[in-house]
Amino acid sequence: MARYGYGYNWRPYVSVAERRRRAAKKMVTLRKKGVDVHPVEIDGRKIARTFWGEAWCEHLESFSDYANRLPRGRTYVRNGSVCHLQIAKGEVEARVAGSELYTVHVQIKELPGTKWRAIKQRCAGKIGSLLELLQGKLSDQVMEVVTDRKEGLFPRSKEISFRCDCPDWAGMCKHVAAVMYGIGARLDTSPDLLFTLRGVNHEELIAVDAEAAVSVATTSGKSKQLAASDLSDVFGIELGSDDQTDTVAEVPPAKRRKKTATMRPEAKKVKKKKK
Repeated sequence: MARYGYGYNWRPYVSVAERRRRAAKKMVTLRKKGVDVHPVEIDGRKIARTFWGEAWCEHLESFSDYANRLPRGRTYVRNGSVCHLQIAKGEVEARVAGSELYTVHVQIKELPGTKWRAIKQRCAGKIGSLLELLQGKLSDQVMEVVTDRKEGLFPRSKEISFRCDCPDWAGMCKHVAAVMYGIGARLDTSPDLLFTLRGVNHEELIAVDAEAAVSVATTSGKSKQLAASDLSDVFGIELGSDDQTDTVAEVPPAKRRKKTATMRPEAKKVKKKKK
């Protein structure tokens, strides 16, 4: 039986069109089995166009041990070979069309709690809104924090592991490389998935900003509590409000005593009338 790989017979070349045809057929089969298929679709040669997607690809290309496999991965993801890619907490599952349809698993370690707390502290007071955060419209200071290759959100090479069921014995095969670029393309449309992948909640960054604003207001003597409408104006987010808590004010003790004192004579008059 022939084996394929280094030192053996290579599999016959399969054109891009034929790979796509085979992949489409197998995707139909997967859908019939109940698998929710999410293909990676690239429009043109540029894999990513937004801040999050481009930053991921640049970070990926900074790993010297990936350099010899990344070019083939770029080709594969551009021609639509990544027919399914799903990101979850700490892992990515994908199907890549090659000579056959291969299954790729990428595991990425969750962001350590100490590192996440440090990121939140460094970003405090610098994020305008959750919408701006996910659109990449952030200050240069915040950009430096979240994209830092050692202390930011992106994983380091030692935090990434992967496997593919193809016959290529290389540490990173072209199918895995295609999936790694596919992650960058997916972040173009869903940047919140980066936080999901690292096991953290992106909304906590906005919460830290709100706490910082309240702290500033308290120390300046202006107020011990910001109204919901004020937080909405400052951070660009909608906060629910309770009509009772917004309108009911505490009655000073002095006024309560005065009111109680005026009620006693009236009570006596009522008793006299009854007699």
